[in-house]
Amino acid sequence: MKDLNMFCYQCQETAGCSGCTVKGVCGKTPEVARMQDLLVYVTKGLSEVTTKLRAEGKIISKEVNHLITLNLFTTITNANFDFDVFVDRVNKTLDVKKEMIEQLNSKENLGEAAMWDERELSVMEEKAKKVGVLATEDEDVRSLRELTIYGLKGLSAYSKHANMLYHDSEEVDAFLQEALYKTTQDLSVDELIELVLATGGAGVKGMALLDGANTDTFGNPEITEVNIGVRNNPAILISGHDLSDLKALLEQTKGTGVDVYTHSEMLPANYYPEFKKYDNLVGNYGNAWWKQKEEFESFNGPILMTTNCIVPPKDSYKDRLYTTGSAGYPGCKHFPGEAGSTKDFSAIIEHAKKCPPPTQIEDGTLVGGFAHNQVISLADQIVEAVNTGAIKKFVVMAGCDGRHKSRDYYADFAKALPQDAVIMTAGCAKYRYNKLGLGDINGIPRVLDAGQCNDSYSLAVIAMKLQEVFGLEDINELPIVFNIAWYEQKAVIVLLSLLYLGVKNIHLGPTLPAFLSPNVVDVLVKNFGIAGIGTVEDDIELFFNN
Repeated sequence: MKDLNMFCYQCQETAGCSGCTVKGVCGKTPEVARMQDLLVYVTKGLSEVTTKLRAEGKIISKEVNHLITLNLFTTITNANFDFDVFVDRVNKTLDVKKEMIEQLNSKENLGEAAMWDERELSVMEEKAKKVGVLATEDEDVRSLRELTIYGLKGLSAYSKHANMLYHDSEEVDAFLQEALYKTTQDLSVDELIELVLATGGAGVKGMALLDGANTDTFGNPEITEVNIGVRNNPAILISGHDLSDLKALLEQTKGTGVDVYTHSEMLPANYYPEFKKYDNLVGNYGNAWWKQKEEFESFNGPILMTTNCIVPPKDSYKDRLYTTGSAGYPGCKHFPGEAGSTKDFSAIIEHAKKCPPPTQIEDGTLVGGFAHNQVISLADQIVEAVNTGAIKKFVVMAGCDGRHKSRDYYADFAKALPQDAVIMTAGCAKYRYNKLGLGDINGIPRVLDAGQCNDSYSLAVIAMKLQEVFGLEDINELPIVFNIAWYEQKAVIVLLSLLYLGVKNIHLGPTLPAFLSPNVVDVLVKNFGIAGIGTVEDDIELFFNN
């Protein structure tokens, strides 16, 4: 298997639910896949050095911490497809690692990843073939290492967004680097399971860090009706997760006659008080990320991708696709800029002025803004609805959307829910049911949208608050069902965080991750009650009639 052109199984749509070996289902080439493997490898080496420097009492700079988180973030599914970007990041990481090794008092016993330093492209490409997922031969060790690494990739996303808003956590950064280093060590299965759960604990802290960064900067999300129609002005569509990029774009488009619309995961930006100040923010255009080929085409104006999820663009709009941050695609203009810098979006604004207005594809409004602060303010109303039996159960249907026909399950499941059930969601999974008109219960909408996958922290906070309000010893005694859709690595860190918090009996679909070996699945089933999904009818029976 090590002679395969590539091997990647980090996302839910991986080929045959076993692994992409010819080309990524996401669209990445084998060359990009291998260079991503090499970037992760050299980042493990740098993380060994930073971990040992900390053990010697040395301080690691924010710049180095940010480099490591961005390295991991660029390898997340559908974030960056540009081979040259990965080569550059490998070289930059090697430069930083070389400098930091010189700061060590003891340079003995450094691992292979820490010592490796080659700059010839052909040598890099050969090394990349040897350090990927399959370099770990034991299936269970490989499974637990990759589960940790994918959780750390998700954690890196939270950290990077917080960093852009001048919020850092040395504790989270130090853990991420030490855990990444530990994936190179000869740990037992039991030690790796402990590392997986510890990664979930760091995930809770990382999500809290980002939640604080967002709310400190933009205010607490509020219940909001979001327009899904269009105006007759030229416009820019912004997608991804980075709210700091949206803020900069709105500032720079003020008074230009150019409107701004959110897409997919950027929809929840409309719920923040700070963004409501901008009359050039019109609303949300379109649906989940995987529909972008049609929706980007009909939008007519330029698109700014701030993070994942990029679908390889059609030629008809590729010249209108711009990237920034962790995102990238060959041939598309990229706006540089790290934390503390001001990005210049003038090029995309001037481009927008030359384009016709968006073609309307929907009209009406969506209601969202049910993050933890808003929901907790409604606690008395919710408790009364539960106590009177108006609300019998909450169903957490957070996570990701995707292309597979099997994901119709989530729309059908939402439609089949009893009328006394309320959905709590975060992430683009909501696009399967947030336009179904499921109504409300005593004024409480039956779909409570907390925001992005980045806002999954809100769902945990709400659950813990309800546990407190109802005076329950165990969070699993709450009338809450977890039926979560996953796609990529941010969903992995959310899952690990929930496990760390003690949540059990989570159902995960539409398929269980390919990177979970049968023995690891067995551990998750026995210790946490993890399960897949069945038919809508069987699952409704399981969740509501048992």
